[in-house]
Amino acid sequence: MDATENTPLRAVALVCTLSPSPAPSSSELLAQQTLDALAEHGVSGKSIRIADHDVKTGVAADLGEGDAWPDIRETILGTDILILATPIWLGHPCSIAQRVMERLNADIGETDEEGRMLTYGKVAAVCVVGNEDGAHKVSADLFQGLNDVGFSLAPNAVTYWVGEAMQGTDYQDLDKTPEKTAATTKTLAANTAHLARRLKRNVYPAA
Repeated sequence: MDATENTPLRAVALVCTLSPSPAPSSSELLAQQTLDALAEHGVSGKSIRIADHDVKTGVAADLGEGDAWPDIRETILGTDILILATPIWLGHPCSIAQRVMERLNADIGETDEEGRMLTYGKVAAVCVVGNEDGAHKVSADLFQGLNDVGFSLAPNAVTYWVGEAMQGTDYQDLDKTPEKTAATTKTLAANTAHLARRLKRNVYPAA
């Protein structure tokens, strides 16, 4: 595909808050801000709150009746950009984020006719929120997993907010978005859209 700077792109944000809708979610707020920033670069998208769906535990593309993952997987494969948003729990990505990574792992053995993983050419980025330390550790864990399952990462592919340790303030409780977080989200969006367009123009070589 002859991608240009005006080529439309599509994104999906998988929001891994532990709370189902309609509970407010800091992870969803930062994910939506990231989608809004991507929209400024010609990227349309939507978010999926995983806790609202029966994504079963396991490492397979389809775990049978009632499993919501196959439809979510098709959404991911139909987009150019994956945003993974997670809170920090006990210094790690939350359990739902880990479940998503395990389900993505099922596609490691799936390839196209040229031997490339189905996620090659897709770009991922991460949103992290919490009121404890660990944003860099959480993003590092997710970056490695996303790279293992075939996603590419642009520079500065994480945006985050971490409040004062052992306090009760969440990102969604802030009166306004901190300037540093807003600037980081803007950079993530610009770099991620840029890389996604380059990969549409120049695909990875056959395996």
